[in-house]
Amino acid sequence: MRTILLILGGYLLGSIPSAYLAGRWLKGIDLRQYGSGTVSGSMVWEHVAHWAVIPVGIFDLLKAAVPTWLAIQLGLGQHAAAAVGLAATVGHNWPLYLGFTGGRGISPFLGALLVLFPWGFLWILAFLAVGWLIGDSAPLAIGALITLPVFANWLGTSAPITSTSIGMLLVTLAKRVQANGRPLPPPGPERRQVILRRLLLDRDIVPHKEWIRRRPEN
Repeated sequence: MRTILLILGGYLLGSIPSAYLAGRWLKGIDLRQYGSGTVSGSMVWEHVAHWAVIPVGIFDLLKAAVPTWLAIQLGLGQHAAAAVGLAATVGHNWPLYLGFTGGRGISPFLGALLVLFPWGFLWILAFLAVGWLIGDSAPLAIGALITLPVFANWLGTSAPITSTSIGMLLVTLAKRVQANGRPLPPPGPERRQVILRRLLLDRDIVPHKEWIRRRPEN
């Protein structure tokens, strides 16, 4: 029962859309109508304020780290803690409070990894740093998630860590294709191209800057 309650609590805590609230409170905008349409730190950086990424990122990290840590402290084991962390990530991606239109889950997943697998936290952070340097982190993020289970297995971590890493990869791929309900083109070659771009680039078109700088008026 404690595990079930923590999983539910993790989902509800993960659902708190800090990036959306930053957009509303600081700029009076709905981030879902800007850029990639995700409720994420990257859209806060691009359309709200650079400094706001810091509190948003910290909160998004903690909303998975805290319930994951609590599960460990209650002696529920790594399987339960991993499930709680993943539930918080799912809440971030499909938040109850925003009609299930949210972010991509990297920040809360980093929070869960910080508790369960710090080397995995650093692994993903390194990929994201390279992505930031080249100006496009989406391909590096999916690369980090694809290789994380291999890295975890190589280090000889426990089964819950490896299975959670695989679970996060599947959650991310599902979210990228679903894209907060953004319509796909009709069946055909263009539809397949868009799905492939979403999976690899996390967007519908190739130009990155053009995608993240979209505004409601254009």
